[in-house]
Amino acid sequence: MPKSPLARMLIYGAIATAILLPISLSIDWFPKQASKSAHQIDTLYDVLLIVSVPIFVLVMTVAIYSVIRFRARPGDTGDGPPIHGNARLEVVWVVIPFLLVSSLATYAWITLHDIEKKKRGEMIVHVTGQQFEWSYRYTASGGRTVQSNTLYLPVNKPVKFEINTKDVIHSFWIPQFRLKSDAVPGITTNWRATPDRLGRYEVVCTELCGAGHSLMRSTVYVVPEQTFTAWLNKQAGPATGPGLGKQLFAQNGCSGCHTLAAAGATGKVGPDLDRVVQDAARYAKGQPAATYIRQSIVTPNAFVVPGFPRSTMPQTFGKQLTAQQISALVQFLIQSGGGKKK
Repeated sequence: MPKSPLARMLIYGAIATAILLPISLSIDWFPKQASKSAHQIDTLYDVLLIVSVPIFVLVMTVAIYSVIRFRARPGDTGDGPPIHGNARLEVVWVVIPFLLVSSLATYAWITLHDIEKKKRGEMIVHVTGQQFEWSYRYTASGGRTVQSNTLYLPVNKPVKFEINTKDVIHSFWIPQFRLKSDAVPGITTNWRATPDRLGRYEVVCTELCGAGHSLMRSTVYVVPEQTFTAWLNKQAGPATGPGLGKQLFAQNGCSGCHTLAAAGATGKVGPDLDRVVQDAARYAKGQPAATYIRQSIVTPNAFVVPGFPRSTMPQTFGKQLTAQQISALVQFLIQSGGGKKK
């Protein structure tokens, strides 16, 4: 072993780096990759590890050596020898970190710029956050609008997500894509991705948005383009009566709070709408089910099913929706909410 303290530090540092760097790079820090941007971001992260681990080892080696080598001896109450500094050393330890950080920042900017630039043939998906539900709007052939609470994406097709919110701040994140963006009231944010792996993934809200924040999750299906096109055309369907009602149910975030099998909804915040016709017969005091459901939409606090809190459901649907839309929603709920027995 060399007698020089500097040589010993370099040897110890090299050994520690040789051990820690492979360990750091072998750890699966993130879920499996499912988009082209995920590959780029993971590569950037690996580069940061390759640079950061040796620097961490260097700093800790010098710190530990200094604590041991220059510790105060018993009975030593002096201040130690005066130090006048070393201008050349100070320049070096400022310039080298500056160059390292600038290089890493440039590489990160290039990666981000490549991810965010517009891709040829990209598809636009409008994402809307609302307590406590995500909804997605597509444009089908012929300009028809499709609304869904489940996100379907064609594999290897560039996608631009345009993100909005109807109430508070949310954050739209797909871990396997490595990208996320806040949904902020009054503005539209966006991010781009190209899914490149078939499968089922999860959308997560990463901004505390209320009592049901932990339930604000959705599903992403990355499917072959032919399967996606067939699904989109099927969902477009007729935009009248119950068909329009189903779209409105998805568009206004009802799935975030209610269970309804016909809409694929599993919310638990509000009453189970698979039982809405039975509830109408029980609580409407002889009124038709349509009247009971309409009142529950327009003035939800007029009657609240026992066991559920008041003022949880938005009080503004009577102003937001037209009479035709409310009627379509009522038709859909009557048609869908009377056949499930429990």
